[in-house]
Amino acid sequence: ARWPSTESLAKILDITNESLDTLADFIRGKKQDHKDGARQIPIIGCAQAGQAGYFDDAGYPAGNGWDTIEFPKMDDPAIYALEVAGDSMEPLYRDGDILIVSPNTEQLRRGDRVVVRTKKGEVMAKHLARISPTQIVLKSLNQEFQDIPMARKDLAWIARILWVSQ
Repeated sequence: ARWPSTESLAKILDITNESLDTLADFIRGKKQDHKDGARQIPIIGCAQAGQAGYFDDAGYPAGNGWDTIEFPKMDDPAIYALEVAGDSMEPLYRDGDILIVSPNTEQLRRGDRVVVRTKKGEVMAKHLARISPTQIVLKSLNQEFQDIPMARKDLAWIARILWVSQ
């Protein structure tokens, strides 16, 4: 188990629009009223994300088979969660980690951690090393693997990782 850095905590509080007091109350075990502060978001496993029928053409959740989890309310109504299974995304993401992602690619920029699905159905979590109108370059989270240049036309969708439970 690792403890999050203060920088990570500050980012989480900013993204979730929560205060340090709310976090402290949560740690102390004080019950929070989540009517306005949380919502149910869809979740599936990363392996399922590679199968047909779970996403529309833009990378938004679709179809049946999705479960839900409670997550703090955010400005992005399209967020969803992917659960990591296995060790293919180590050392950064481990079995059981939950990735909160957004298919909204307007704010996508170099250096972001992303989940991509190719038109062949392969799902990968990577660093976005380069992005242009025709091509992207994905950097592996595991330094032993080479960068992956890919034509944008070969992508089914790309989603930015906003938050990770570890």
